[in-house]
Amino acid sequence: MSDYYQFDLYQDKSEETAVYPNKGDNLYYPALGLAGEAGEVCEKIKKIMRDKGGVLSEEDSLELSKELGDVLWYLSALACEINVSLSSVAEENLDKLSSRQERGKLQGSGDNR
Repeated sequence: MSDYYQFDLYQDKSEETAVYPNKGDNLYYPALGLAGEAGEVCEKIKKIMRDKGGVLSEEDSLELSKELGDVLWYLSALACEINVSLSSVAEENLDKLSSRQERGKLQGSGDNR
């Protein structure tokens, strides 16, 4: 069993709460929701920078954590739509980053570096 199985447990539980048009054949809804929630995270951070000089309070952290949870939910829904597990997404991503690190390619641009 993968070390990332907790992601799959989350994915299974979150899928039970997924109610949207054409679920199972709708890339658009979770992709747009993911973008929207990521935008809300950025908006909160922007206001912390603007209004608080970039000083993060405990309340700010809690609010950001809630928004990150929404990002995770939409990520999970999108993964379901493309029939991949969150554990495989997590594992493949860390494998990719580890390979880049070993080759000294963490910085730079391009997906295939």
